[in-house]
Amino acid sequence: MSILVNTQNEQEEKVLRAFLDSLKYNYQSGIGANEEQINATFLDEYNKEVNLADAEISSGDFIKHTDVVTLLKNRRKTL
Repeated sequence: MSILVNTQNEQEEKVLRAFLDSLKYNYQSGIGANEEQINATFLDEYNKEVNLADAEISSGDFIKHTDVVTLLKNRRKTL
């Protein structure tokens, strides 16, 4: 999985980097010249995931919202 994050300022970037470092996440920053290629790769992956989700829905492989609500209500009762 890939996540592309555009921070608003240097402080946000420092906080995000510290968080990622603390969890020992592998990340890449300062992509600069590769930005267009990375964006294209991200969009391709995103579109594949959307197409897969559409195919799952079309084949009936999904959970109805009402079923999820019922499941969560029943789960709370056992806690």
